[in-house]
Amino acid sequence: MAPAAPTTAVGTRTVVSHLSRLRSPKGQADPFPHYRDLRELGPVLPTPWGGHLVTRHALVDSVLRGRTWRTTDSAWKDRQESERWNGFAHQELSRTLQGLNAPHHTRHRRSIGNVFDRSTLADLHAVVAGTVDGLLDTLQDRVAEEGDADFGSLVGDQLPIEVIGSWLDLPRADYPELLWLTHEHVVCQELLPTATALAGADRAAEGLRAYFTEVIRDRRAHPRDDVISGWLRTWDAMEEDREQADAAVFYLLMFLFVASVETTATLMPTMVQLLDRHRDQWRAVVADPDLAPAAVEEVLRYDPPIHMAGRVASRDTELGGVMIPKDALVHLMIGSANHDPDHHRDPGAFDIHRTGERISLHLAFGGGAHFCVGAALARQEATLLLRGLAERFPALHVTAPPQYAQRVAFRRLTGMRVATG
Repeated sequence: MAPAAPTTAVGTRTVVSHLSRLRSPKGQADPFPHYRDLRELGPVLPTPWGGHLVTRHALVDSVLRGRTWRTTDSAWKDRQESERWNGFAHQELSRTLQGLNAPHHTRHRRSIGNVFDRSTLADLHAVVAGTVDGLLDTLQDRVAEEGDADFGSLVGDQLPIEVIGSWLDLPRADYPELLWLTHEHVVCQELLPTATALAGADRAAEGLRAYFTEVIRDRRAHPRDDVISGWLRTWDAMEEDREQADAAVFYLLMFLFVASVETTATLMPTMVQLLDRHRDQWRAVVADPDLAPAAVEEVLRYDPPIHMAGRVASRDTELGGVMIPKDALVHLMIGSANHDPDHHRDPGAFDIHRTGERISLHLAFGGGAHFCVGAALARQEATLLLRGLAERFPALHVTAPPQYAQRVAFRRLTGMRVATG
């Protein structure tokens, strides 16, 4: 009998110690030294709950793109003994694009096509630019009144929800509630959520279901020349059962809305914070706003909105010298992978002038079949916002250290005050 693949010599207690540091206020503000420590421990590290952390770029990328790895779909969650996976929020996620595996994922993904193609982005350009102008007016007014203002709540949160809400033709009066529900819902995807957080995520998922079910019902009764009505027509042609068609559109709608709002809302203040910490590079963008796309890309590499994603082995699989049993969960540490010195030159340096590195090298938007469908829109929003900030507020600066939610997988700045002069 052939010897089993070697397992890591690192104990779970050591791994938990590093994860605890990541969850501390200091670790939230600067997780990258802890990622370095984890990479030095090994490329694949065990957790007490039977999973593994994957710390290196090459391995994270191979799992994201590999056909032997699957997402945590409803069938997998039903097989788990932990009550964590049985909550309403998790069950809802399992029915969205994020929680589907082939062939179901293929069918649902193809139903919306290249949803943010060049034509759609061109149509949305004026919406994004106009929204940026309006939000920066609000920011300027608030700073004039108070001396500084919270960039996250005034701009970071508002830009993605204004854009996606306009694209989906949702009432603006509903945005505050939808924003709150979105922030609460994604907590269920955290590495070690508390029971209280999971209960809050379940309530948020129930709220999102009630809201978007009513949206589907309204578009059925009053079809429009809009995105949602178009999806309904597409699914009516694919699915004879109208209830199944409505359910498919509901999960597409909820997923695209939540994913586009949560991640981009974090990207915006992160971008400002990093450029504030590197004033020479901020001045370079001010002098040449055409550097904005490159700056956005470096922000995505350096501190992406999502630092961790989960995948499941579809069969016993060797990964980085460690045998991963069938159905075992691996945690792909995207934040660590994007700082892997084996893949990125001087990864600890924030450098918007990077050359010789293709945009696709970072993993901020994932990879493979589950590559982020809204990547192009997020880039457009961040680029237009950065250009607007550089042109209107060349003296923009952060006035107090940003505050972070206690998260590992999904980064979120809960407060960051700025001044414009």
